[in-house]
Amino acid sequence: MSNVRFAVLVLLGLAFVGIGLSAFTVNERELAIKLRLGEVVETGYEPGLYWKVPVYHTIRKFEKRIMTIQDRPERIFTAERRALQVDFFVKWRIIDAVNFYTATGGSENVASARLSEIIKNAIVTEFGKRSVQQAISVERAELMQDMLATAAAAANGLGVELVDVRVKQVEFPADVKNAVYREMREERARVAAELRAQGRETAQEKKSGADKDRTIILADAYRDGQLIRGEGDAMAAEIYASAYNKDPEFYAFYRSINAYKKSVGKPGDILVLDPNNEFFRYLNQSSGEQQ
Repeated sequence: MSNVRFAVLVLLGLAFVGIGLSAFTVNERELAIKLRLGEVVETGYEPGLYWKVPVYHTIRKFEKRIMTIQDRPERIFTAERRALQVDFFVKWRIIDAVNFYTATGGSENVASARLSEIIKNAIVTEFGKRSVQQAISVERAELMQDMLATAAAAANGLGVELVDVRVKQVEFPADVKNAVYREMREERARVAAELRAQGRETAQEKKSGADKDRTIILADAYRDGQLIRGEGDAMAAEIYASAYNKDPEFYAFYRSINAYKKSVGKPGDILVLDPNNEFFRYLNQSSGEQQ
């Protein structure tokens, strides 16, 4: 009786082992293919429980979620033959399990290595079409779109889809950075020198124009002053002549008084003249008598 019970237990154990070896599950995060002696015989499994023939069939499962590749920065040359250090990452996922298994043997490491080379070639191609300024600022979004489009066709042959390619950082390598900064300083110095030269030229033009305007204004003022002075002298002469004609004696007296004021009206002045000189004519007539 005990032997029968033992045999039953052995048979039940073998049945459970057979069921365990024959059943497999696929969850929503996985892609699965069934192999028959290394040849793909079935694919496209939905999440659930499935059966296989042990040993005769092999099940390979692959990650269905998006994966990331982050490689070391690459040295890239632009259209100007300027070296840049480009740091990037790639988002990708498996979309065709059969092609993926055929192209890479089902190894994610092999796929990552091949995708890295594909992306590096795309980066070299797209950066080589652009200048440094275009690569780091003006056309940054367009650059990444072009890299993704260039690499996508090659990636499809691996049974994978490139979801996104992003450039994290672009900078000059250490051996190039100092030379670039020196060129930038020299360029800024050249621009500054040109601006200073233009400023000096403009200042000289304005100064010359101001000097010319000053000369013209002074000449016009002198001319106008001379004209006014001439008109004043003419008017004064006319007034003097009119006054002289009306009363010559008073005019002579007025001129003599002015001469006295200018000659003897200051302290310390000494005037040595003959008392009978004509200059003292009106002083000698201070009594008011006419000559």
